[in-house]
Amino acid sequence: MNFKKTLASALVTAALATAATVSAQTVRIGNQGDALSMDPHSLNESLQLSVTGNVYEPLVDRNADLQLVPGLATRWRQTSPTVWRFELRKGVTFHDGKPFTADDVLFSFERAAGDGSDMKSYTNDIQAVRKIDSHTIEIETKAPFPILPDVISLVYIMSKQWAEENQATRPVDRRRGVENAASFRANGTGPFRLRERQPNVRTTFVRNGNYWGKIEGNAVNVEFTPIGNDATRVAALLSGQVDVIEPVPLQDVARINASGRMKVLQAPELRTIFLGMDQKRDELLYSNVKGKNPFKDKRVRQAFYQAIDINGIQRTVMRGASNPTALMVGPGINGFDPKLNTRLPHDPEAARRLLADAGYPNGFEVTMNCPNDRYVNDGAICQAVTANLARIGVRVNLQAETKGTYFPKILRRDTSFYLLGWTPGTYDSHNPLNALMRCVDDKGAGQFNLGSYCNPKLDELTVKIQSETDPAKRQAMISEAFKIHADDIGHLPLHQQALAWGVAGNVTLKQRADNFMPFRYLSVK
Repeated sequence: MNFKKTLASALVTAALATAATVSAQTVRIGNQGDALSMDPHSLNESLQLSVTGNVYEPLVDRNADLQLVPGLATRWRQTSPTVWRFELRKGVTFHDGKPFTADDVLFSFERAAGDGSDMKSYTNDIQAVRKIDSHTIEIETKAPFPILPDVISLVYIMSKQWAEENQATRPVDRRRGVENAASFRANGTGPFRLRERQPNVRTTFVRNGNYWGKIEGNAVNVEFTPIGNDATRVAALLSGQVDVIEPVPLQDVARINASGRMKVLQAPELRTIFLGMDQKRDELLYSNVKGKNPFKDKRVRQAFYQAIDINGIQRTVMRGASNPTALMVGPGINGFDPKLNTRLPHDPEAARRLLADAGYPNGFEVTMNCPNDRYVNDGAICQAVTANLARIGVRVNLQAETKGTYFPKILRRDTSFYLLGWTPGTYDSHNPLNALMRCVDDKGAGQFNLGSYCNPKLDELTVKIQSETDPAKRQAMISEAFKIHADDIGHLPLHQQALAWGVAGNVTLKQRADNFMPFRYLSVK
């Protein structure tokens, strides 16, 4: 008997059984994974930010249509090309009753930029954050930054006093396994309060009766339960043990829709799934090639690219619910250029020739890291890639694991070859250029460029894109940067996945294209 699996199953069953006894104004959500921490600066991952974004808030928020709206700031304007002034909302209190002031904003931005934070790519172009008075602050950027309000919409504000009282002034560092009070407790200004946190079992939230704004839905309690097994998750929805599941396994969409009691909400997602490779080390950590790094050779990277049968993955793994891509952003992201969105042809013979030309006529061995509970069919995608690469002589040791251990591993760059998904938090191409493709520095640039791809020309363009206000000039620079990256084969883009949420007939919600699920829109009939 596998004791860990049995215990995990028992815990899920107990959590679901408890959920079945709750009131009509409780919404029970089953997700394939869990938020890894309640710390809003600990992990720049959509599920994490979606969950903690119900408790914490940014200065500038987004509505259900992803438009910028006032959050903890009521107004903002530029007072010079590099200075933005934000007027803060008055009369707001944190969940513990302490008032929200400019001091909390200064503290939160410093914390988000500090050691251990996973949000540095949102703050690395900020020169200073200054307090003007108790409810006015200024943000000075290193250069003109016209999309600053978009960029800071995921920088959540914490209580300075609470963090100091609870020894949580530094972010939880997922890379090093460092925890503090902010891992398990939370004190924000948002529409829901954290009631109970049981990592990997259940997290419960309750409506904030003192919330400063409007809560559109009527949900009073929200229970969030991770259910990693696809069949168990679907069964929980169909039996009425949960009200919402995400994601719906693609093979079960028709069955849920045919139930007459539930439906599947499907729509395009803004996330791009891609593969990355270690291009920095002189010798890969996990390969049988010694004394050199095959991924430093563009011919090897191109061979991997052309070995992948992306149409086969779309057809058999994704069941048509994906859009193959040649770019690191998809339609809906500002700067997407359809003229550049043409993949290299799938050509195993050409891939074998490229490997031979690079000095690997018999291929080589490499370990691939992959999550199996984060993206749609992520484990199956990695298995398909493994099979594709085997046909050109590359022997992949696939290590698929839960995101709870996967993300800390790859974020500390303990990998040679990995899969990742990315939704630009600003819905603008500058975000992936800065976070995924820019040369890595210690200020936050290239923070998620985990294979350390680097081209100084792309860096130069990224800095200019940040400051350019002329839309045509800016688009031309974005296209040029994307072409440089594509020509270098800096990463291996795969596809944009589709959203699929299963929802009970008596529940209404808003499905955002960034896969965030704000509890404020949840209602029970």
